[in-house]
Amino acid sequence: MTSPKPVLSIIAAQAALRTVSSILPSAVAAPLSKREKRPLGDVFGLKNFGVNLTRVAPGGISAYLHKHTHQDEFVYILEGEAVLVTENEEVLLPAGTCAGFPAGGEAHQLVNRSDRDLVYLEIGDRTAGDAVTYPNDDLKASPRPEGGYIFTRKDGTEF
Repeated sequence: MTSPKPVLSIIAAQAALRTVSSILPSAVAAPLSKREKRPLGDVFGLKNFGVNLTRVAPGGISAYLHKHTHQDEFVYILEGEAVLVTENEEVLLPAGTCAGFPAGGEAHQLVNRSDRDLVYLEIGDRTAGDAVTYPNDDLKASPRPEGGYIFTRKDGTEF
């Protein structure tokens, strides 16, 4: 039996949507309802980093304000414009701009305050043992031994 031929290329906008809109517990996932992700890296079997084609409708956010302990992130704005919100400032990111967020750096999120969709590529590594802090919300993500995250409130109680 032969293995199926690996995928070499696709039209990104036609990739399947992520099967769940957010990995966050349902009790806190509602603010992300205007976001959809197409996991492009998974289509090609990428293991060391992920790539998502992400669309955020007007009034939506990319994520809660957050930062990673071990993982780097990078975004490239393809269409529309985002407001990059950090712990200390806000910066407008029109199409064609990019931003990077080193592990342990400043907390960040993208907000779509415009009247049209925001479309961007997000790229992040998949370093094991990563934890995520959310400075403005009663939420934390701790690493699972088998990968992924356990989401709790900051005092450790479950949702």
